[in-house]
Amino acid sequence: MFQKGDSVKKKVDLTKQARGRECTVRIPGICSFNPETSVLAHYRLAGTCGVAFKPDDQQAAIACNRCHDAIDGRIKTEYTRDELKLMHAEGVMRTQEIWRQEGFIK
Repeated sequence: MFQKGDSVKKKVDLTKQARGRECTVRIPGICSFNPETSVLAHYRLAGTCGVAFKPDDQQAAIACNRCHDAIDGRIKTEYTRDELKLMHAEGVMRTQEIWRQEGFIK
């Protein structure tokens, strides 16, 4: 149960909410722009995750399968690791704004 002042307004499964949505990572030349493949792609940041656990769902971007594969290193791209991390981080911020507008977080 959430208490007054908690950052999540409603108990909602953000992983499920990510499905069928527009990709917020949008890697040029990689993104499929196919909402049917969208999932929640967690941003790995030191101190917020570990070997056996993922970061909180609020620290994630809605990503199509191609962008998710690129940021996780499953496909080779022309982008550096830092460029991919930046695009992923921007996607996290876009996703957080969507969740705020829809009342899932504040």
